Amino acid sequence: MISTTIFPGRYVQGANAIGQLDAEIARLGTKALAIIDKGVMALVRDAVSGGEEAAIAVEAFNGECSDEEIARIGKRVAAESADVIAGIGGGKALDTAKAVAHAAGLPVVIVPTLASTDAPCSALSVIYTAEGAFKRYLVLPKNPDVVLVDTQLIVGAPVRLFVAGMGDALSTFFEAEDCRHTQSPNMTGRIGSMTAYGLARMCFDTLLADGAAAKAAASQKIVTPEFERVVEANTLLSGLGFESGGLSGAHAIHNGLTALPGTHAYWHGEKVAIGTQALVMLTKRPREIVEAVYGFSEAIGLPITLADIGIGDASDADLLKVAKLACDPADTMGNVPGSVKPEDVVAAIRSADAEGRSRKAKRLAA
Repeated sequence: MISTTIFPGRYVQGANAIGQLDAEIARLGTKALAIIDKGVMALVRDAVSGGEEAAIAVEAFNGECSDEEIARIGKRVAAESADVIAGIGGGKALDTAKAVAHAAGLPVVIVPTLASTDAPCSALSVIYTAEGAFKRYLVLPKNPDVVLVDTQLIVGAPVRLFVAGMGDALSTFFEAEDCRHTQSPNMTGRIGSMTAYGLARMCFDTLLADGAAAKAAASQKIVTPEFERVVEANTLLSGLGFESGGLSGAHAIHNGLTALPGTHAYWHGEKVAIGTQALVMLTKRPREIVEAVYGFSEAIGLPITLADIGIGDASDADLLKVAKLACDPADTMGNVPGSVKPEDVVAAIRSADAEGRSRKAKRLAA
């Protein structure tokens, strides 16, 4: 079988790395249009002022990665005669920058200001309606040309978002391993490589080794070596692991959970953590793995019960709805070893919730 692994063209990370934006743009062109989240505009204004190496025009992002917003910004690209696109901010601003660059046939530099998901490195944009409802996935022909991660910017973001990023990254190894065992395709439609699976394992090992210390650093708004390593795990290792290793049950369960309104106030990575806990039960991982997953989740404050994501009162009918969506043939539950039925998923979610509740009860009794 043919394996395929895809990467961003260049990955740059460090405190005050945004100071390298001009130089990174200059490697690709002479004039950039920077699409910037309004919430971070004041924080990055000096870095996008342009200079001798590259001119940078600025466009404020209006909040939705919609076809309308992509078209609006595309007109500005043409008016500025830009030859590079930059995206600075959260996920929707970055996805918009990727989509605008794709439509214009231009290179793109991605500058995330959060480490809350593994999306910055990916060849994918999620397109919404102008009102914010999901519309479609836009699969792009290549990954970003540059991903530039300023850890001094990221450490200023809410700690909960950083922890949610670790929740998303926690799934990476288990889902890639499922795909490796079942020879299931990654996001390219082909199987992953030894490199992809190895990076997925490195992601998990980094979280276990440095996650708690990285959260402590984030709480103090201090960039430490542990914080740097976990930002890299959340962003690069998890991104490479999911895209080139593959997805399985954790993200499928996450997708099912979104059908229950009680979960809507919780972040993607928080729900993926619940999906990972259910996945290790569903696939009967060894007890030491269960202990590692739950111990890590407790140490950094990820959800470990259904109540922690707003559905402590979920009925069996509710969870069957979740499970049926998770087992949709169009989703990734089919990459899990064995034949998985919705009833198996309900049992796994209940088992994972029981484990979490038991651990909480022991903590309270101690």
